[in-house]
Amino acid sequence: MSSTGAGENRGELPRRLRALARRGWKVLRVNWHLGVTAFGGPPVHFKIFNEKFVQKSKWVDEQVFQEIFSISQSLSGPASTKMLYCINLLHGGFMAALFSFLLWSLPGAIGMFGLSIGVSSIDENLPRIVYALLSGLNSATVGVIALAAVELSQKAITDPLTRIIVFVTAAAGMLYNALWYFPVLMLVSGVATLVNDYRWIHRPLGALVRKVKRKRATHPEAGPQNNATTTRNTHELGPSQPGPSSELPVSEDEANKNERPSGSTAENEPRIVPQELRFNMSWKTGTVIIVTFFLSFIVAMVLRSVLPDPGPPILYRLFSNMYLAGTIIFGGGPVVIPLLREYVVAEGWVSARDFLIGLALIQAFPGPNFNIAVFLGSLTAINAGHSSVGGALIAWVAIFSPGLILVHGTMGLWSAARNRRWVKSVLRGINAGAVGLIYTAVYRIFMVGYIDQGFQAGRSLGDDPWWVVITATSYVGGRYFKLNAPSAIVLGGLMGLIRYGVVNA
Repeated sequence: MSSTGAGENRGELPRRLRALARRGWKVLRVNWHLGVTAFGGPPVHFKIFNEKFVQKSKWVDEQVFQEIFSISQSLSGPASTKMLYCINLLHGGFMAALFSFLLWSLPGAIGMFGLSIGVSSIDENLPRIVYALLSGLNSATVGVIALAAVELSQKAITDPLTRIIVFVTAAAGMLYNALWYFPVLMLVSGVATLVNDYRWIHRPLGALVRKVKRKRATHPEAGPQNNATTTRNTHELGPSQPGPSSELPVSEDEANKNERPSGSTAENEPRIVPQELRFNMSWKTGTVIIVTFFLSFIVAMVLRSVLPDPGPPILYRLFSNMYLAGTIIFGGGPVVIPLLREYVVAEGWVSARDFLIGLALIQAFPGPNFNIAVFLGSLTAINAGHSSVGGALIAWVAIFSPGLILVHGTMGLWSAARNRRWVKSVLRGINAGAVGLIYTAVYRIFMVGYIDQGFQAGRSLGDDPWWVVITATSYVGGRYFKLNAPSAIVLGGLMGLIRYGVVNA
């Protein structure tokens, strides 16, 4: 019997390895090209993922896609990276999700590392033709992101309230900027749809309106002549017909209708989730993962504060700054890039010019915008006399880890709560708020996309009509002529070079 058991164990291992190899091949076959072809930042990535995993491969359905989109946007860290991770997590488990992340992030990370080596050895000013190229790339990227925002809005807007939420969050994001601000906007958006769907305000307001109507009917302000007219009309109508000042009775069912959640019947019915779209992890395990992460975050921040003078080594400070950024910055790449300025430029580790070069380059690179951390980490290490590889690797791990760990734990909680109606209501609002913030990203990149020798900190693309023309060309090409994002961005770079040739001819 023991020999039989040993034989079965020996046979089990090859079967598991073959199954793992099959899953790995499937992940590779579907995901391999995304890290080198997905240009345009998170808004465009979401569109690409929808086409890839919903419409073509059918790994998830539209509702699950929208749920994951809301979860990814409502947590800190790289939004499109978290979404790709979750889709592969649902389909193939943790190893598939980790493999897909490496396929997604490493090509751009390696490219940004190579560029950081080049940027560290250039003069203070770049040739003007390079600035023209970078400005053209930025201009085209704005058009690509704007198109993605419009297309995502068509799915996020399901009623007048979500339309209002998209508009208000977009406007609010343009008017103010702070670390705490974006998560608050998304939280308020979720609360707004929850209150609306459950009619928590409609019933008290309805009761107030009926009370005012009854008061007016009991104490009319009409004079003697109007009273006579009212009496005559009442006699003409007869006792069984309502007169001008009567109030129609409201049934108990009608009065209580406001207590039930609004929306279609399909929305209010419990959703039967197919087995292949379920993530087999308990909410307890998810809670443990999230709590463990926050404990590690607290330890990292405390160590940075309590280490004696001259303080922690610069590479540890780089790790803690990137770990902090990955934990507290919401809104994905378009939000993290401007805010990372405070974590590296303000510290004196990277110059403002090199940061703006990295900003322009990452817009033209495929994959996650968070790969700019590799660029900044490498430059930080080089300027401090350390290994560029070590700095790049530390920054890459530190900035991606928080979002991926949090979303992995949240998936366990989501599996237990996804069929609750209030969860659907909240996610609907968060989804609309997140789409509104994409318009904010369009505005922010537009305002710093034009760079040249005289203003390396960036100026508005609106300062020169040519950049606006490039943005419009990118948008119109994608909207009406099926021009894909990589081609639109390359075209923008070429148009930037054309402008340089004309102006300097």
